[in-house]
Amino acid sequence: MNNQFLISLTEKYGAPLYVYNAAIIQRQYQRMILAFSSVKNVKLNYAVKSNTNINILKYLNNLGAGGDCVSVQEVKLCLAAGMDAQEISYTPNGVSFDEISEVHQLGVKITLDNLSSLDQFGKTFPQAPVSLRINPHIMAGGNAKISVGHVDSKFGISHTQIEAIKEIVHQNQTPINGVHMHTGSDIKDPNAFVEAMEVLLGIAEQFDTIEFIDLGSGFKVPYQDGDIETNLEELGSILGARFNEFCAAYGKDLKLVFEPGKFLVSEAGKFLTRVNVIKQTPNINFVGVDSGLNHLMRPMMYDAYHRVSNISNPEGPKKEYNVVGYICETDTFASSRILGEVREGDIICMDNAGAYCFSMSSNYNSRFRPAEVLVIDGKDYLIRQRETFEDLLKNQIEIDL
Repeated sequence: MNNQFLISLTEKYGAPLYVYNAAIIQRQYQRMILAFSSVKNVKLNYAVKSNTNINILKYLNNLGAGGDCVSVQEVKLCLAAGMDAQEISYTPNGVSFDEISEVHQLGVKITLDNLSSLDQFGKTFPQAPVSLRINPHIMAGGNAKISVGHVDSKFGISHTQIEAIKEIVHQNQTPINGVHMHTGSDIKDPNAFVEAMEVLLGIAEQFDTIEFIDLGSGFKVPYQDGDIETNLEELGSILGARFNEFCAAYGKDLKLVFEPGKFLVSEAGKFLTRVNVIKQTPNINFVGVDSGLNHLMRPMMYDAYHRVSNISNPEGPKKEYNVVGYICETDTFASSRILGEVREGDIICMDNAGAYCFSMSSNYNSRFRPAEVLVIDGKDYLIRQRETFEDLLKNQIEIDL
């Protein structure tokens, strides 16, 4: 998608605007399948929370992906997108047992991450299979807030609690059909996956009803020029060989499952904003755009880096800017960036906006959420309309005062 095409989309649909390129999603999906082609049975369950637009779910379903869900609402979105229930995995954390029961009735695969829910599930649904989310006690991830496999994480059952797990499973005669882990996001070191896999295999070999091993995701994608990314092909070779070795020893061809979210959709997304104002202070040139942390929270929440460019004047004289939002907070998208000279009305593009961007948006400051567009084979489709003032009032109940 070249700059002029992106600018034309803002003219057609307005700004701010999220734009997703289906070709990149397909490229990433096929790259991952190819990287693990040495394994007989590989399944990618898309991490729905990264981008929940139903058209993204439908597109990935058509490619062959299942859904990785963390809420009953995400499960229902996957079903609405046409996914088969048995291709949907539900891995909640800290939810009520009522929600787990509701999801069970929908027929999807369930993974539990605490002993209490495991025991209650076995007693309530005798003989119903369930998977275990294991905490491997491994610190991995690009930020403390997205490192979820360390010893003090709220996620997963500690691998040191295996005897307690076995006791509950034996008492309730619960078939354990899989083991699961997810250590974090933006993992640079392949050894984190290798080490965690060994923990999972050690758990799996203690049950004779295992059907799959789920290694979660967390693959690092490049956010800036020269950025490190996970060597997926090397990882596929190492993990594939070890997995095949385990299957031979286990005496059964198991399924190897991954739950990529960011890897599949991050690079596919562009976030387009219009420049409202240029503000100069003694030390900084501020570019104020028609968006803020209400639309893209990652830079403020995770100190995440997004490439930023002035696609209206990419070859203009270079100047240093801070790109900031219009929210009544310090919502800085980018600091000390060198851009082509920015003028009011220009379109600023932020890259890697396909994952954890719109899905984390809000109406803070009573601002409207933006529109979304999906580009397939060069044709643009509006897949979410821009909110209006009526949307702000939709669920409010006005009383007489």
